[in-house]
Amino acid sequence: MKQVFFVGLGGAAGSILRYLTSVVTLKFYSASFPVATFIVNVIGCFLAGLIFGSITQESAEAQNLKVLLLTGFCGGFTTFSAFALENVRLMNSGNLSTAVLYTIASIVAGLLAAWLGLSITR
Repeated sequence: MKQVFFVGLGGAAGSILRYLTSVVTLKFYSASFPVATFIVNVIGCFLAGLIFGSITQESAEAQNLKVLLLTGFCGGFTTFSAFALENVRLMNSGNLSTAVLYTIASIVAGLLAAWLGLSITR
């Protein structure tokens, strides 16, 4: 139950920071390219790699910190960070074909699902 609290705490902080990033970015940039989302995704991916690589211990405290920062904060900040980290881990473990399949399937299925959802509401 403690880990659920950590996920919620980290998720709240990540979501708030994502929102603030969007607000600040929109004040300075108004073109059609989604700069705020791009910034959040890149920073989130960097942080996920940094956190995962830094917390190498298997202790309960280390696992709680991973749940707080990776699942919670990075998950609330951007789910793209989890997607990127999972792909890097697949590639590092020699599963290049699985990583490529996962990437292509996720992008295609995600775009189709978003299109379908919008189509249903029209």
